[in-house]
Parts: sequence; structure tokens; C-alpha cells
Amino acid sequence: MKALLILAAKELRDGLRNRWVAAAILLLATLALSLAFLGSAPVGTVKAGALSVTIASLSSLTVYLLPLIALLLAYDALVGEAERGTLLLLLAYPVARWQVVLGKFLGHVAILGLAILLGYGAVLLALAATGSGTGAAEEWRAFGAMMASSLLLGAAFLALGYLPSALVRERATAAGVAIGLWLVFVVLYDLTLLGLLIADEGQRIGQGLISALLVANPTDAYRVFNLAGSEGVGQVSGMAGLASMSGFGPVTLLLAMLAWVALPLTATVLVFRRKEI
Repeated sequence: MKALLILAAKELRDGLRNRWVAAAILLLATLALSLAFLGSAPVGTVKAGALSVTIASLSSLTVYLLPLIALLLAYDALVGEAERGTLLLLLAYPVARWQVVLGKFLGHVAILGLAILLGYGAVLLALAATGSGTGAAEEWRAFGAMMASSLLLGAAFLALGYLPSALVRERATAAGVAIGLWLVFVVLYDLTLLGLLIADEGQRIGQGLISALLVANPTDAYRVFNLAGSEGVGQVSGMAGLASMSGFGPVTLLLAMLAWVALPLTATVLVFRRKEI
């Protein structure tokens, strides 16, 4: 456990010294604040609280931006160390390879957690300062659940980014794979699913299969969890009935995202244990 904490602390310090990481945190906070204030126009129409509108806006932002930040953090976690020659030095210490993977992963999760806390915490402070953050208890719980599930989504894409970092031997290749993963899971998956539904016209693809396909993608599981998890947010996002139609409750959706953390991370450990440095 001590070795894991030391590795995680080192990764956190290295990340905080990285200028692009600081820029990513600043970008997340800036966009979050912009959406919080500019996205309040629908409140009078749907009679939803400003906090519900903010949750819907921030959830949509998170789906696109946070996976990209996570993948850019993770893609060179192992292959980058190998190219710089520091991985051999690290493995010369009394530390197991699985500890290297998990220690780096925990450090990167801490960086994402800090970005979410600063970015979305700034939104809460701004809403409180303007008197807009006086939502109901359900809205506050939904906001807390969004922050926690955002960290879980980021951890899932960190784990996905670690796998190519353990498999390939060049940083450029790992970077290309990371961008490809972002395109597949965030952009192309939903476009393909929409195209299949349009082409099928409801003849072969049933509700059960659609629900399973949504849960099979961590970004869609995140969307359903946050945009259909509470009544106020569901009204704003137009997805009020999606959670009941999908047949999956919040626990199932969280377990699906957790599986996207555990499975790629386990595969990374197994690959890295057998890799020749």
C-alpha cells in the first residue's frame, strides 16, 4: 500500500507541474461556468430549477471533454516511461509491475478528481453567489451524483488509455489509439446506433437490445444515469422516461461504468506483467 501511495503522489505532482494539465483544468472550469450561466434560459419553460439545468448542461460537457482529458493523461503512462528510459529505473526498485500500473492510475484519478472538484465546485460557488443555487434537496443530490459519476467516467477512460500504453512501443502509436478510442466511444458509437435504429424502423431491434447497447458504452451509461436519474434533470434534458424504459436502475448503470474501469485495468496489469522492457 505504501508503494502505491508513493507512486500515486509522484504521478500527481508530475501532473500538476504539466502545463497542459493545468490548461485542461482551467478549460473545464471555464466551460462549466459558461454553461451554468448561459444555459439557464429553459428554466421558465419547463419550470425546472436552475441547478437541474446546470446538471443537464454539465453532463453533456463531461461526456465529450472528460474522456478526452483522461485519455491524454493515460496514453503515455507506461510507453512514455519506457521511451524515456525511466521505466527500467523504476522497476529496479522493490516495486511490482502491478503496483506501477495501479499507482500511476490512482495518481491520474486524483488529478481528474481535482479537476472536477475545482471546475464544478466553481459552478456551485458561482450559483450560490448569484442566488441561483437554492435548489431542492433532490437537485443537490443529483449534482453530487453527477460529480461522483463524472470521476467514475474519467477513471473508465483512464483504464482504457492504459491498455494501449502497455501494448504498444511508441508514444505516437499510443496517442493515435487514444484518439481513436475517444472517437469510437464518444462520437461514432452513438451515430452507428442511431443509424441502425433508423434503418431497422423498429422491426428487429427491440427495447431490450437498445438498453443493453446503451449500457455497453460507458458514456451512454453516464448519460442515462445523470440525464434521466432525477425528475428535474429529465425534464430539462428530454430524457425523463428513458431510465424507466431502459429497465436499468442507477446501481446497474454505476456497476456498468465500474466494469469499464476494472476490466481494462486488469487487462493492462496482465499485459504489462508479461511485457519485455
